[in-house]
Amino acid sequence: MNFIPENKEIITIQKVREMSPLVLAYIGDAVHSLYSREKYALSTTYKPNKLHILVSNEVKAKAQAEKLEKIFESLTQDEKDIFMRARNTHVNTIAKNASKGEYLEATGFEALIGYLYLTGQNERLEDLLKD
Repeated sequence: MNFIPENKEIITIQKVREMSPLVLAYIGDAVHSLYSREKYALSTTYKPNKLHILVSNEVKAKAQAEKLEKIFESLTQDEKDIFMRARNTHVNTIAKNASKGEYLEATGFEALIGYLYLTGQNERLEDLLKD
């Protein structure tokens, strides 16, 4: 699968670094969700309810934290910096089915995805999201 939604306006790395980590996570959450939805929709013949369950299991905080753990050593220092900045940001809410640690790791993962998307690094984004 080679789908990453095309960002019409590539933003400079400097501008993205100045954005709130939680805004990056907000964008990253949407990109990851769309990526997962397309992956399952194109690779199965399941009905929408089953697709929803599959995607939900992939994009929940616990799964994102586990994914981050697997890829962390392959991240560049710049990517680790983005992740750490978001992970260390104060959040007011926690996912109901995740620990605080998992939630913060997932927030960092989503911020990294948002960063890569907004800066047009689609090949790297695809590499990190694929199974």
